[in-house]
Amino acid sequence: MGKSLLVVESPTKMKTLSKFLGKDYLIKATYGHIKDLPKSKLGVDVEKGFTPQFLTVKGKAKVVDELKKAGKDVDKILIGSDPDREGEAIAFHVADIMGKKKEVKRVLFHEITKKGVLDALKSPTTLDEAKYDAQKARRILDRLVGYKISPLLWEKVSYGLSAGRVQSVALRLVCDREEEIESFVKEEYWVIDVELKLNSGETFKATLERRGNEKIRITSQDEAEGIKKEIAGKDLVIEKMEIKDKHVSPQPPFITSRLAARGIEETEIFSQEDHGAGPEAL
Repeated sequence: MGKSLLVVESPTKMKTLSKFLGKDYLIKATYGHIKDLPKSKLGVDVEKGFTPQFLTVKGKAKVVDELKKAGKDVDKILIGSDPDREGEAIAFHVADIMGKKKEVKRVLFHEITKKGVLDALKSPTTLDEAKYDAQKARRILDRLVGYKISPLLWEKVSYGLSAGRVQSVALRLVCDREEEIESFVKEEYWVIDVELKLNSGETFKATLERRGNEKIRITSQDEAEGIKKEIAGKDLVIEKMEIKDKHVSPQPPFITSRLAARGIEETEIFSQEDHGAGPEAL
């Protein structure tokens, strides 16, 4: 069997794996990301489908050269970066610099034990493009939000602050809700309850909800007293009774991608429907 190149993220993991594997494996580390969006400009072409421009990270040219050189002298290239979105991005960037001449396989280490490492090497897989797309989307959203909002923070708060795709929108939610609380106008309302007794002797409470086909809204004590006198002493009849189970699911929480997508809208970010319950509930 020919020699294989195994690429991982951290030098610590590289040293650990070298203890488990023999001379048939050449192990190299990327020391984190080797490619990223440029720091000096937006790096995202919004006119062409938000295409990102990934460049070699400053200071990583030597690491890239070492990986390229190592890839020339092996029969197989395995990438064992972390099994998450960031690790998948590193895997794709490593595969990109290696070129198309040699097949690149993905190895997922879920535990750094000798058994876990050897088992993973027995069943290499392909690179996960969907996971890489997820990382790119997150990185692009970070850049778009950061470049739009961070300069405002420098001007209004303090130079050097950065705005995130989720934190910025979460702060907007809090500020909008606080404005609603401060502008909320209290209104007087009254509720009329009546305690009823069945022929069996059981009692229950009923609340006046409608007058005819219209939902009732009582805004003063005088109005409430008038309705109370109107129904006092009268026999109340149960015309229909329904007993049924009703399942009410809670509103789903915001997920980071949904918050981030709202954060880059140029128009009003949150409509009133997005605020959920009344303005007093934060």
